[in-house]
Amino acid sequence: MKFGKKYARYMRGMEAAELPVVGLKRLKKMLKKCPSHPTAVDAAGRCPGHCSVCDGSFFPCLLDEMSAVVGCFNEKAKKLLELHLASGFKKYTMWFTNKGGKSHGTLIQQGKDLVTYAIINAIAMRKILKKYDKVHYSKQGQEFKAQAQSLHIEILQPPWLCELMAFYMNLRRKRKNKAAMELFGDCSLIFDDDRPTLSCNLFDSMHVEISLTCSICLDTVFDPVSLSCGHIFCYLCCCSAASVTIVDGLKSADHRSKCPLCRQQGVFPDAVHLDELNMLLRHSCPEYWEKRLQSERVERVRLAKEHWESQCRAFLGI
Repeated sequence: MKFGKKYARYMRGMEAAELPVVGLKRLKKMLKKCPSHPTAVDAAGRCPGHCSVCDGSFFPCLLDEMSAVVGCFNEKAKKLLELHLASGFKKYTMWFTNKGGKSHGTLIQQGKDLVTYAIINAIAMRKILKKYDKVHYSKQGQEFKAQAQSLHIEILQPPWLCELMAFYMNLRRKRKNKAAMELFGDCSLIFDDDRPTLSCNLFDSMHVEISLTCSICLDTVFDPVSLSCGHIFCYLCCCSAASVTIVDGLKSADHRSKCPLCRQQGVFPDAVHLDELNMLLRHSCPEYWEKRLQSERVERVRLAKEHWESQCRAFLGI
């Protein structure tokens, strides 16, 4: 089945659920009204100034739809993961307030639905941008995709998609039932030359790979956090890169601090701890994890001691 028909059928279900989606059909109709053709493109490869698509109707519309989709996905993923990770009295309270609680099977299905929602809208966005470039003989669609990443509205960026993938595999490990195995068949943690990668095949045209190697210490991420730009690092490495102490945390980082990879500013204060990924790695490589845990404890004690000694000196005016 072609993606257009698959998406149209999916759209009908989303309309019933009242979830925001990328309006693929409506955006295609908008492009069909564009007068651009080989004779209507100027020497710079752009559409004429009177084109209603190029003067601000297409991209603002797509931007609003993508923002709504990403916001909905992030909110629902966060609530689902909080429910799964909750413990003690908080867990019973959350399960009670969620209409009588949810079984593991229900959590699995909700996770599957969320990933489907994310991926199918991501594919729709890519296809409509490709269509835009084809109609306009331009690269504006590709440029917009890069802009979407910088605005944090690229749905395939971590943290929540990464956390949902880890969530799936954690549930599979716990339940070890046939239904879960079928659901998670294409989602796996791969170690290639001791370089871990979270890999997932989704639909026929989408393959997601997320590297789990910290680009600062060049080791498997430990106590991983995802910056708002989507790059994943060890928590201690992040604190070092942001020039903050582990006591103050990343929220105290200067907004001018830049991501070590993409050099984007202001990405540290909104960093997200990847608890599901942390749990997955702890059970997937226990020997490495225990060794790293011991060294991290020593380092954290040393850093905390240095911090409080400096605070005492500052207080006493020494």
